[in-house]
Amino acid sequence: MKKINWYPPVILGLLALLVITFGALVVSTSSKGPTQHFAKGSDQETFEWKLVTTWPKNFPGLGSAPERFAKKVAAMSDGRLKIKVYGAGELVPAMGVFGAVSDGAAQMGHGAAYYWKGKIPAAQFFTAVPFGLNAQEMNGWLHYGGGMELWRELYEPFDLIPMAGGSTGVQMAGWFNKEINSVNDLKGLKMRIPGLGGEVLNRAGGTAVTIPGGELYTALQTGVIDATEWVGPYNDLAFGFYQIAKYYYYPGWHEPGSILEFIVNKTAFEKLPPDLQAIVRTAARDANQDMLDEYTARNNRALQELVDKHGVQLRRLPDDVIVYLKKINNQIMEETAAEDPQFARVYKAYKEFESQVVPYHRISEEAYYQARELGDGDAVAD
Repeated sequence: MKKINWYPPVILGLLALLVITFGALVVSTSSKGPTQHFAKGSDQETFEWKLVTTWPKNFPGLGSAPERFAKKVAAMSDGRLKIKVYGAGELVPAMGVFGAVSDGAAQMGHGAAYYWKGKIPAAQFFTAVPFGLNAQEMNGWLHYGGGMELWRELYEPFDLIPMAGGSTGVQMAGWFNKEINSVNDLKGLKMRIPGLGGEVLNRAGGTAVTIPGGELYTALQTGVIDATEWVGPYNDLAFGFYQIAKYYYYPGWHEPGSILEFIVNKTAFEKLPPDLQAIVRTAARDANQDMLDEYTARNNRALQELVDKHGVQLRRLPDDVIVYLKKINNQIMEETAAEDPQFARVYKAYKEFESQVVPYHRISEEAYYQARELGDGDAVAD
């Protein structure tokens, strides 16, 4: 009788049992606790973050930017980093974003750096400086002129990492319930205008207040304020300011190229693997440019609707008012720099970059705009 070798079947059976048991363990583990999945032989942990904003939920431009950012991060990470976006007031008040992210109550925030001037006066440079750099110039300073390094230093003590998070371009001077014909018309004016622009208005004899965007319509309608700046035609049309204010003034001397910000809790960021950190930075950089593209495309059509359909009176601020405001702004900048070494350091770097980029733009951007207008309306000779 031939002897049967039974060892291979037994060994194969044991191996099969181990595979089945291990598979069941993986399924069980993935349904509890930290979400994990296995790829290429290594476990990859997934992360769920909260992102709080200073804007109304899904508000055009400002509010939609963080939503698009979150979707891009999810797609680029194959779902390993999921970010839930909360509008102003949903999780924290609009002006509570900085504190919430700094404390770790949320991992990210989206807002504007000049809202935090009470904590960091120099933070205002990273949104807008009256009569200062435009959006294109701001992006150049931040990403290739040393500005981002200074911004990170300012936020380091708060366990925060800043990233440029969008730009509105040059804004409008705002909505007014009375005409501005001279500097005297600024006296006693109650206006929603944040940042350095608000300080300029105060010194010009007005009263600047900071009110979240979601409260502006009611404040202007009820007379709590006499005027408000917000952003520009695209957003202002959506807010319906044309229903309660008669005059729409330009140019936006106070915000020539407003940069918004993503802020990231540094401790949470450092827990991400390097590839997810890179994805967050890349998606933020994309969102920064994407918002400027959107405003460039949408503002003109919205302004046309405001004027042609809703009868808005579009007005330019008188030159003497603009010169007066610029003079005050220069005084405030110099005085603040003399009192605050941190402000002075950023101011010096900002002015150095400005002194380089502005002369070039005079013979490039500005010269081209002037050239583009030459001969418009003239008949073409045969």
